[in-house]
Amino acid sequence: MKIAIIGAGWAGMAAAVTATQHGHTAILLEAAHAIGGRARALKGILPNGQELTLDNGQHILIGAYTETLKLMQTVGVDPHTALLSQPMALLFPDGQGLQFPDWPTPLDALAGILGARGWSIADKASLLRVAMGWQLKRFQCAPIETVSILCKNCSPRVMAELIEPLCVSALNTPANRASGQVFLRVMQDALFGVQGGSRLLLPRLDLSELFPSAAVRWVTQRGGRIRLGARVGTVQSLGAQWQIEDEKFDAVIIATSSSESARMLTRCAEAAPESIAHNMRAWADTADRLTFEAISTVYAWAAQATLPHPMLALRSHEASSSQATMPAQFVFDRGQLGGPPGLLAFVVSASTGDRETLQEQVLNQAHAQLGLSLQAVQTVVEKRATFACTPGLQRPAIFIAPGLFACGDFVAGPYPATLEGAVRSGVASALACLRSEFDPARSE
Repeated sequence: MKIAIIGAGWAGMAAAVTATQHGHTAILLEAAHAIGGRARALKGILPNGQELTLDNGQHILIGAYTETLKLMQTVGVDPHTALLSQPMALLFPDGQGLQFPDWPTPLDALAGILGARGWSIADKASLLRVAMGWQLKRFQCAPIETVSILCKNCSPRVMAELIEPLCVSALNTPANRASGQVFLRVMQDALFGVQGGSRLLLPRLDLSELFPSAAVRWVTQRGGRIRLGARVGTVQSLGAQWQIEDEKFDAVIIATSSSESARMLTRCAEAAPESIAHNMRAWADTADRLTFEAISTVYAWAAQATLPHPMLALRSHEASSSQATMPAQFVFDRGQLGGPPGLLAFVVSASTGDRETLQEQVLNQAHAQLGLSLQAVQTVVEKRATFACTPGLQRPAIFIAPGLFACGDFVAGPYPATLEGAVRSGVASALACLRSEFDPARSE
């Protein structure tokens, strides 16, 4: 098959690799002049004039991201050298918090909870009771439950120092609005699923080199092609084939953002047969109903700045709090991750407010919690970074019409908008596409 994949982000690249593995030709069409989508490299300059490579957002992986790790190895990226692997740790600058030992799953989680610093016996007991309840219910909850409801029997300290940071980092949605069921799926895989599922995997490479760039090289070496600056306006149905511009394809996978995918399908529906047009419009309507959360990454630097660990949790306060606003939930020492010494990356999930105010608040937070006086390097605000992962959310499907599929971290699947969610979606869309070659009735 000759398959067009529109978009060269992590989902599109995962689809291209999977199609190529099965002996098909993947043609990647990317509107931008860079690959990686919302997880890519960008250029920056330190206050001392040194040029450097940043990411358009600080990302982490965990050991449970099995599909991502598998595809990285497939395209020649060694996770052992590309990622700094360490046991799960949510430690604060004062040394309090949770740190798992390097033990097998799930003993690492149990020991980490029992040994949490600054937690009382009542705090630890509350979390163990709640976690046991998750297991007894097979990690299922009512579709309408939020994470706050799901964890209502945890102590206030456990909520503030574990549940809320985990929720906002995994789902990028505050616990009082986040889907309890999706949170449970992530917790099941990370804490009680695959061996080493809870391990933190911190990138030592920029996000483009971590997977997309290597994937492009791997695909093109096997007959695939990538066209940058190739914006696709419409996709036209030609019976058993699809046409983009003047070129025909056996199948098409749309791997753009939800809003761009919806716009494209709305345009395509105008000229499509009604049986297909109905599916296109319905898919676009579902995608248009998604709402979004922003993620901001504030890069800051001081010549001698260093952290006791490559990653630390920070105590974060909402803007409505009576305390001074401290928006960042995590800070990463990029100097310990292959970057220049003194460069820190502060992550603000579900961020609000303008760029300048946010940057100033984070610099004040760094001074208050880390005792560091930093200079701003660059602040990256992704206003539509992830969909709001709320209870009962309906996400658009992989299947759109025979021979026409979609992928992306927002497409229906078990994971929230993470790198693993994007990769799994890309793999699933390619496999669905390949199944339809042999049995069109199975393509849905």
